[in-house]
Amino acid sequence: MEKPFSQKIVIRYTTENVGQPVVCRLARDFDLDFNILHARVLPRREGVLALDLSGTKENFDRGIRYLKEAGLRVEPLSKSVTRNVERCVHCGACTAFCSTGALAIDPSTMEIVFDSDLCNGCSICVKACPARAMEISLL
Repeated sequence: MEKPFSQKIVIRYTTENVGQPVVCRLARDFDLDFNILHARVLPRREGVLALDLSGTKENFDRGIRYLKEAGLRVEPLSKSVTRNVERCVHCGACTAFCSTGALAIDPSTMEIVFDSDLCNGCSICVKACPARAMEISLL
């Protein structure tokens, strides 16, 4: 039996493809489980949907290929986590919750450094930040 695979993704809709039942197809045709993390999808408008998608790696890859062939933009959720440098007070609260090391304190400046390449998109830092400097940018 193939090992389960899970990844958080963002699906961006255009006005041309917003009416497609893609989540239904991911579940039915590709045997993928999903948890909706965020959604903003309106009729005849652009939309965005953040999902925690899981299943076998093969079915996940097939499902992502289907989404792209349907004209949807798909990207890892980690690319949507950002740090608002103007809001950040460099308190370090976020670093205590970051399991990937994407958020760290630079010892030479004592300021927070965010490496989005290390971020897995779990978004725990968003909840942990008292200054609300960590954000999920889904627009």
